[in-house]
Amino acid sequence: MIRTVLGDIAPEDFGVCYAHEHIIIDDNVATMRFPDFRLESVENGVAELSQFYADGGRAMVDSMPCDSGRNVLKLAEISRRSKVHILCPTGVHCAKYYDDGHWSNRYSVAQLTPLFTADIEQGIDRFDYSGPIVERTAHRAGLIKIATGEPELSARARRIFEAASITHCQTGAPILTHVEQGDGALQHAQFLADHGVDLRKVVLSHTDRKPDIHYHRDILQSGVRVEYDSAFRWQSATNPTLDLVMELINDFPDQIMLGMDAARPSYWKSYGGSPGLSYLLQEFTQLMRSRGLSEKQWHRIFISTPADAYNFNPT
Repeated sequence: MIRTVLGDIAPEDFGVCYAHEHIIIDDNVATMRFPDFRLESVENGVAELSQFYADGGRAMVDSMPCDSGRNVLKLAEISRRSKVHILCPTGVHCAKYYDDGHWSNRYSVAQLTPLFTADIEQGIDRFDYSGPIVERTAHRAGLIKIATGEPELSARARRIFEAASITHCQTGAPILTHVEQGDGALQHAQFLADHGVDLRKVVLSHTDRKPDIHYHRDILQSGVRVEYDSAFRWQSATNPTLDLVMELINDFPDQIMLGMDAARPSYWKSYGGSPGLSYLLQEFTQLMRSRGLSEKQWHRIFISTPADAYNFNPT
């Protein structure tokens, strides 16, 4: 099954999926440090995702983990009103999105693991683990989001990655990782594999920001899935994300997914920005098809691969 904020669904009901998005980012330390990350409007979320639904989209994977602007109640309302399936993560983001005294910098593996597990099995805290009170909602986490801000795993990252690995092995929940500027993907895959994680249930984000074809072949040969989200960001005459997709899709047909990682209102039409969250289904799909992408390959990128990647492992 796939665990959405409104309940569990069968993989065949998932539909066209963007594999890494940011639908709600409420006020927190991250938005204090990076004010252009604030995405707090339910109404704008409903408007943007309703257009996404009208254009054929059916699912999005939200990527804000614990105490970094996550609001599962808002996500649930947007999902109900837009009809888009939304996955909400547990886990922890990069250190730069928290203050120096945050619990993620101090908690042990044994303390982190039950927090992640409870989000998945019991319900996400309506206060987003901002403490000290925890009040669990009926909305459960559908994945584990973890991240590094540098290629090598710091002591903090190793604790978080180990806790995520244990949680994955106990619950079967898939893992999504943030690979800063595309660096460190191989280290992520190796650490998770060494800790018993099924790499078919690991999605590495942002790796197309380092568009070296040999690097990407090495990543994909490990067995992980990748999520490319820079398609609309390139300002050059060429589009390296498009080049990667077309170069790799034949050799790794079930490992490549797309998202937008559109974590700024300036990217959303409902906030007055561009290109809007339908970009991948419209302009980028046209670009891929003009380069020879088949309907079967498009289906794998947007439907079958996300449904398999974000499906819980049996435990």
